[in-house]
Parts: sequence; C-alpha cells; structure tokens
Amino acid sequence: MSKHQSTIKEIAAALNVAISTVSRALSNDPRIGLRTRMRVNEMAKALHYIPNPAAKSLRKQDALSIGIVLPQLREEFFSLALNGIEDAFEGKGYNIFITQSRDKMEREAKATNYFLNNRVNGVIASISAETTDYQHFRELQEFGVPLVFFDRIPTNFPTHCVRSNVEDGVLKAMEYLSKKNIKNIALLNGPKTLGISQERLRGYLSALKVFNFKPTPGFIRYTDFSRENIDRIMTDIWFNTDEKPEAILAFNDYVALNAMQWCKKNGIKPNEDVFFVSFANLPITDYLDHPPAASLEQYAYLMGEKAAKLMISLLEDESVRYENNYQEIIMDTELVVHI
Repeated sequence: MSKHQSTIKEIAAALNVAISTVSRALSNDPRIGLRTRMRVNEMAKALHYIPNPAAKSLRKQDALSIGIVLPQLREEFFSLALNGIEDAFEGKGYNIFITQSRDKMEREAKATNYFLNNRVNGVIASISAETTDYQHFRELQEFGVPLVFFDRIPTNFPTHCVRSNVEDGVLKAMEYLSKKNIKNIALLNGPKTLGISQERLRGYLSALKVFNFKPTPGFIRYTDFSRENIDRIMTDIWFNTDEKPEAILAFNDYVALNAMQWCKKNGIKPNEDVFFVSFANLPITDYLDHPPAASLEQYAYLMGEKAAKLMISLLEDESVRYENNYQEIIMDTELVVHI
C-alpha cells in the first residue's frame, strides 16, 4: 500500500490555482471566495489530503515535536550545533528529541523509524559516517515529515540543508600553506562515504592546480575517525611514501589532534616538522599548548540555528514548504590562524 500523502501543491496543480490560495482556502481564510474554498475542499477530499499535522497543532496551541539525529554528541562541533538548534526552538512550543547514530547507519535508521512511529512533526539530521542508503529518510519524506540536514548532507538526495562552503575553505587553507612556501601537502580525509569528504577532496585537487603543488602518490588518505586507524595511516605516510609531507590538511580538529599526538610519540614536532591545518576551529583548541597551526571556522552554533529556523519556516507555513522547493543554505568558512 502506498504511503504517499497528497499535498497542497498537488491540489493547487489539479485546480490550476496558487499554492497560497489552497493553503488559505483549507484554513477557511475569508480572503478566499466561498466558491474557491468549496472547490479546494472538494479536491482535497477527492485526493485524500491530510492536513499538515504541524499546522494543525499550531492552531490548537499543542506542542510540536522535532527529532534530532546527530553522529556524536561527544564531538564539540555537534554539541555546539545542538545548542543553536535548541536556542532557535526555545519558547516556540516545540519538544526536542535527541538521538545519536554514533556514526552507525543501523542506529540512524532505528532513530528515524522511532520518530516516524511517534509522529514527530519534523526531523533535523546530520548523517552517520556509514550511511550510504537513504531509504529511512525517504520514508520520512513519503509520510510528509519535513527533513532538514546540516553539515553532513546526503549525496544525490534532494533535501533542505545547511552546509559549509567546504571547497572554498580548502582553497583558503592551501593558500595559507602556499604563503609559507609549503608545497608537499597530504590530505587526511574522513570516510569516503561522506559527501563532505568528497568535497574536501575536490577542493584539495583543485588547490593543487591553483597553487601549482605537485600531487604525491600516497598523500590522499581516508580515515574512519578512530585513533588506531589514524595512527596506522600516519605511520604509512611518514615511513612508506617517497616523500614526507610538509603539511597535512585534516578532515577536522579531532583528526588533526590525533595525528599530532602520533607525531609527538614518534619524535616529530607538529607545526615545525609538519604543519597541520584542519576544519571546525573548535573552542577546545584555545586551551591546547599545541593546536593545529590553523583551522577553518565553520560556525557550528550558527549552522544549527539556521537548520532549526529553516525547519520552523517549513512547519509554520505550508505554502513556503511546497512553493520554495528544496532550500540550500551555504555558509562561508573563515581561516583562523593559531600560530
């Protein structure tokens, strides 16, 4: 049996009227003529249209529920983003339910299924490192549950999202290294499954050409974020490649810090023998004696806030939800130099 629910967009198309007209007619807005309201309601009945539960809850002043799926709350980036999400919903009558995928697709799918069964009004997510199949998110869309992704966005999956301009950020990082006359730069990337890992790779390859850096075999590596995996990769890069890197561009601050720890254990001085530049610019780096030489600020709190505000607009105005199609908010990064 199909899970598809008719939308006001489909009603509008069937009657050849504006989506805003349908939305107002279904709300019995007196600005819409009686005949038009009757036509809209008849078509809604014929198409088995079910009103947006969020709008219905708002009219009754009931609390709305939002499901949040994050990879790891222990990562400061996602904790900061969650603060932004919670603050945006504060005082607006929303209940927030938070789950962690812990970078496992199975846990992520269980979370979205739980949200669907408990009829949440919307879901905000950042996908796990393992996620390659988006069927659990498609089911939410099929049931008419608004979805907003941030930071880690599904690939080839049309959706509302808020993300960083990663490729431009990589260019800023490589320009910084170029001005230090550093040319041999390795990329310590995240899992291949993540779209943002591929964005970092594209930015890296583009920057090699822009700044006339030579590509070195073995300098592009993918991590699974574990310390053991990063240690093995660093050992291989440092001892088994034809040339040693002068700098390493890391997926994020945590990856950089783990790689820097490996350097210290092996008598290699971070940011002297090999420079580190990373993504996120997390506040924790302010308390370190040896942070990455530079980090790209991605404004985690603001990203979470923007994702929540986008969700609010989708829930509280059904005409916006369907007329604007999928909205993509792209945020600039800023290179912050620490040493």
